[in-house]
Amino acid sequence: MEDATGPTPPHPNLRRVMLKISGEALMGDQGFGLHPPTVERIAREVQSVHKMGVEICMVIGGGNIFRGLQGSAQGMERTTADYMGMLATVMNALAVQGAMESLGIHTRVVSAIPMDQVCEPYIRRRAVRHLEKGRVVIFAAGTGNPYFTTDTAATLRASEMSCGAIFKGTKVDGVYDKDPVLHPDAVRYDRISYDDVLTKHLKVMDASAIALARENGLPIIVFSLDAPGGFQSILSGEGTSTRVG
Repeated sequence: MEDATGPTPPHPNLRRVMLKISGEALMGDQGFGLHPPTVERIAREVQSVHKMGVEICMVIGGGNIFRGLQGSAQGMERTTADYMGMLATVMNALAVQGAMESLGIHTRVVSAIPMDQVCEPYIRRRAVRHLEKGRVVIFAAGTGNPYFTTDTAATLRASEMSCGAIFKGTKVDGVYDKDPVLHPDAVRYDRISYDDVLTKHLKVMDASAIALARENGLPIIVFSLDAPGGFQSILSGEGTSTRVG
């Protein structure tokens, strides 16, 4: 939402936020990999919020390239499969970094697995300093440990960075009582508690991520990343979303 002076400023508690998106969000209509126009569109969504003066962290999944659980289900040893999934998130992070910097936004990829030739290692105080200098920080390689999803990584990093909320960008405009794609009568929640998400088995984030967010009082805002200007609108208090917490 904009007025004559520019974008509506966000709520004071949302001056620093975490944006969590899936790897699948980067593949557009393709069944696999990266779709450059889609990556650019998401970068522009982030740019619109960056212009509001918001400090932005990001965590991007790797499911468009490799998903550890699926590899494990096909007979691969789980730890190896999870590490492969972590490397996929680094590839996605570098792609988004490239798109962001082509728009003139300074971006840093920070990896939980050291790989100094392509990105920085995760050092909390350095990451905070990047945010304070107005850089977008993309956290890659999950937590650096197998058996933890990028949902948990996003919640962990958001807590460490003292973010005001996690914004979970999805293909639907909030949390529903059942899959709205399969069930036209699905009902969207405007607000729902962490406990209800867990007891109703709603697929917002995995249980570890929800529990960690609950322990730290970190709200999760679920919105549609497919809606043009959706990220900025939600931060401006407009648009449709579900608040968990």
